[in-house]
Amino acid sequence: MTASPRRYHITTFGCQMNKADSERMAGILETMGFQSVEEPNDADLILYNTCTIRDNAEQKVYSYLGRQARRKQENPDLTLVVAGCVAQQEGESLLRRVPELDLVMGPQHANQLEDLLEQVFSGNQVVATDPIHIVEDITKPRRDSKVTAWVNVIYGCNERCTYCVVPSVRGVEQSRTPEAIRAEIEALGRQGYKEITLLGQNIDAYGRDLPGTTSEGRHLNTFTDLLYVVHDVPGIDRIRFATSHPRYFTERLIRACAELPKVCEHFHIPFQSGDNDVLKAMARGYTHDRYRRIIETIREYMPDASISADAIVGFPGETETQFENTLKLVADIGFDLVNTAAYSPRPGTPAAVWESQLSEEVKADRLQRLNRLVSVTASERSQRYAGRVEEILVEDQNSKDPTQVMGRTRGNRLTFFAGEINELRGKRVKVKITEVRPFSLTGQPLVEARL
Repeated sequence: MTASPRRYHITTFGCQMNKADSERMAGILETMGFQSVEEPNDADLILYNTCTIRDNAEQKVYSYLGRQARRKQENPDLTLVVAGCVAQQEGESLLRRVPELDLVMGPQHANQLEDLLEQVFSGNQVVATDPIHIVEDITKPRRDSKVTAWVNVIYGCNERCTYCVVPSVRGVEQSRTPEAIRAEIEALGRQGYKEITLLGQNIDAYGRDLPGTTSEGRHLNTFTDLLYVVHDVPGIDRIRFATSHPRYFTERLIRACAELPKVCEHFHIPFQSGDNDVLKAMARGYTHDRYRRIIETIREYMPDASISADAIVGFPGETETQFENTLKLVADIGFDLVNTAAYSPRPGTPAAVWESQLSEEVKADRLQRLNRLVSVTASERSQRYAGRVEEILVEDQNSKDPTQVMGRTRGNRLTFFAGEINELRGKRVKVKITEVRPFSLTGQPLVEARL
């Protein structure tokens, strides 16, 4: 009688980088013979891949952990792992807070999960948070989608924004070589993936740590150069990238996006604040005028481009007038989407100890006002799709309506239409848009136009 396979469950908090890391760790667990289960209480190994950007994400991790720690007291064979940014930030203090934990590992150690678990299964409690040089990724991710895939191009971040904990938890910038990135994308193309998203905490910094210059003295390994290296991989129809930093966003990059047919007309460029003094206090390294010029340039080259962003309200010392400058920026630009957050003090960041912290009431009020405006501008931007024919890359079934499939426009707008997923998954379908909402669309497929 063979023993039943061990089962694992991963809960992922936070950004796309974390989702990509979780897929890689799931791939490692499956090569070790584990099977994925949906329900955490059915699992023999539970892994929380954590985010520390905001306090509420961190508190949620502790509440989940508390439940599983109690379960482990009754079932000592349960393996509990905390990975990601909270693990890196808290290190051994996590073990003091939750002694039932078996493994605490920072994001740089994702590829080493098997070795670390072998130490755990030998009876050790392991903390892996030392900064390391990230070895080239030889793991095979268990990808959540059969159509779209993340591809990491640069790890870490060298910026020193005064509110952000990412550089201390994800380490210094480390770029993968163009050859390794292209090889991974070629493999994805052979496996039938149609869209890739190139990922970096600060993707425009790609290549700064790699050697190579032209005879004219221009650096050869910029992110723009990488787009030219990977854009023609067979089988891949669409290329996206995130996240960009306005300080490094160049006209040369914009021109490349306009020239390369596979690169989608969607740009995610956080602005964080519309006020120059707040931006300076945040150490962002640009002004709101510089940010506006970037968007103007994008729209000169690609008038229909979708623009999304991130914004923080209630930064220490932010006045009502300064907040209104953020509202003005949002109203002037007309974003397709803005991810908004009230400022949350993070341990070890300069802004966390400033005396000019704002009250939770002020932060909540400003967040609500910004969200209202974002919804209005997104709704206005959506109107341009009404009656248009858009090319939708079909990703999955609509979970709320099994008669529909869902996919995205090149501008990243979620779109639903009637169809059979087994027939359409991975296909590009021309769809006439019949209904527009602030953040999604519904349409009618044009049957003769499937690619």
